[in-house]
Amino acid sequence: MAMILEELEEQALHLSPEERAQLIHRLIVSLEGTPEDTPEAIAQAWDEEIARRVADIDAGRTQWIPAEEVFKEIDALIAARSR
Repeated sequence: MAMILEELEEQALHLSPEERAQLIHRLIVSLEGTPEDTPEAIAQAWDEEIARRVADIDAGRTQWIPAEEVFKEIDALIAARSR
């Protein structure tokens, strides 16, 4: 199986950027299913979500957690699962 994947990767890397993008899209759809909305509608929804989150930050409704603390918690969770 690994050999087939290597051959597919080799062939895919010889595609044009547009062809690779189409291939990636098809593979993602094969895993996740067809999107429920258009790319434009999805982008609009993300823009609205970003605006909502920025407004929450500006209004002080969001609790900030330092990245170092988040990474420590993630490392601890990973270490606990490794045991």
